[in-house]
Amino acid sequence: MDLCTLIERNAAFAPNKPAIHFDGETLSYAALRRRIEQAARALNKKLGVTKGDRVAIPSLNRPEYLILLYACARLGAIMVPLNWRLAVAEQLFILANAEAKVLVIEQAFNSLLPHLAHTLHDTAVVGLDFVPPRGTTWGNLLDQGSGDSRYSHADLSCPLLIIYTSGTTGRPKGAVLRQEALLWNGVMSQHMHSLTSEDHVLSVLPFFHVGGLNIQTTPALHHGATVTIHSRFAADATLAAFERDRPTLTALVPTAIQALTDHVGWSTADLSSLKAVSTGSTIVSQALIERVTARGVPVLQVYGSTETCPISVYTRLGSDLSRGESVGLTGLCCDVMIFDDAGKELPAGALGEIAVRGPNVFCEYWGDQQATREALREGWYRTGDIGHCDADGYFWVRDRKKNLIISGGENIYPAEVERVLGEHPDVEECAVVGRPDSHWSEVPVAYVVRRAGARIEAEALAAHVQSQVARFKVPREFIFTSELPRTALGKIQHSILKELEARSSEQEGSN
Repeated sequence: MDLCTLIERNAAFAPNKPAIHFDGETLSYAALRRRIEQAARALNKKLGVTKGDRVAIPSLNRPEYLILLYACARLGAIMVPLNWRLAVAEQLFILANAEAKVLVIEQAFNSLLPHLAHTLHDTAVVGLDFVPPRGTTWGNLLDQGSGDSRYSHADLSCPLLIIYTSGTTGRPKGAVLRQEALLWNGVMSQHMHSLTSEDHVLSVLPFFHVGGLNIQTTPALHHGATVTIHSRFAADATLAAFERDRPTLTALVPTAIQALTDHVGWSTADLSSLKAVSTGSTIVSQALIERVTARGVPVLQVYGSTETCPISVYTRLGSDLSRGESVGLTGLCCDVMIFDDAGKELPAGALGEIAVRGPNVFCEYWGDQQATREALREGWYRTGDIGHCDADGYFWVRDRKKNLIISGGENIYPAEVERVLGEHPDVEECAVVGRPDSHWSEVPVAYVVRRAGARIEAEALAAHVQSQVARFKVPREFIFTSELPRTALGKIQHSILKELEARSSEQEGSN
């Protein structure tokens, strides 16, 4: 059995059931199965793709993305989703690091192609929606996938995905996820969402990230549900889809929820088909959650990372959702613990590093044994997130370990200060980082985006923060800016702001 077997079984049970809606067209489960089989045969017969070969794809969300994923699963090949928001140089690094045998590319991202001749001249190119200068089109490739070509089938132990981390420090690392990771992740998604074949998932998050691919999209296909794909998130299109397509589930990062709930159409949109909205990827404020629940839609939180596929902790539909910003309980198919720096398990309430163990966890960083050893210790993946677990088993995430500010021997968690700042009515968004300081080692500084029309100044914000947290946690400076640097999924890139502060301190020291 490989992961593609789940598609085949669903096609056998309900061949005419809609599997995927996209851009006015529908693929039934039977049609999806045929296209996957065609793609697997063609990749093998025409491009020589076999077990272990890497197939990269820079593309917006589209059905071919999922067809390619399951074709790779059938062959035992490994798909490498490319973040299309990265610079060409960053994408070329990933392609070279993964040693991609095939590049399946959308025309919008063909600026990569001139560089391949110099760095990856042996990589075969397949154009999804255009004829590449060298290579073939996806349609032509599939046409060559008929017949009875034989290839060795894979199993669930085979690697299926290499998802490259955002690379906030140094070069990005490729987390390798086996087919079984997606299988068990899907079981936990089913448990989290009470997912059945009657559900209809609206997928708007990018498939190059495990959140867009695996929180709801692949689990829905594994359980015979229907998926409507949007090429990318847009608030107008998402609100229209709620009313037109009547999805029961969708997953949105906090920035997308913010955009939706700020939209003029939010208050009157028909949300009655939604049984839940899932969110995660960063700490989610209670105020943002309440914007959605006020419209009668439950918000489910999921905690995890690229390395956990991503589901590892979650709140469940129909269970206790009253614990504010808690990310929930340990998932059905994994273990989650809080450890100190020495690797000792900590008791309830104690702050420490969150660690995850289970079949959903990645098996290695591609080609990087040292990084793998550092992240995987005795089977536990050390997430780098600081949090605690209460006496009832509910987890709370405080911040990234790397974001921790140590000022005069005191620990300052930026997320705590950001939460307080974000509650001020004149603050649109903010980020708190440490600035090197000769006396205190570090002091907190805040980057703030004002709400439209707001004139709030530093003194008022300092007073607001000091009214709710200890004095040593109050930022020494408030830097007003028009926007904050973000990753593809909307996470604020504290590392970039920390680099700015480090450079600024160096320049001041040299003057």
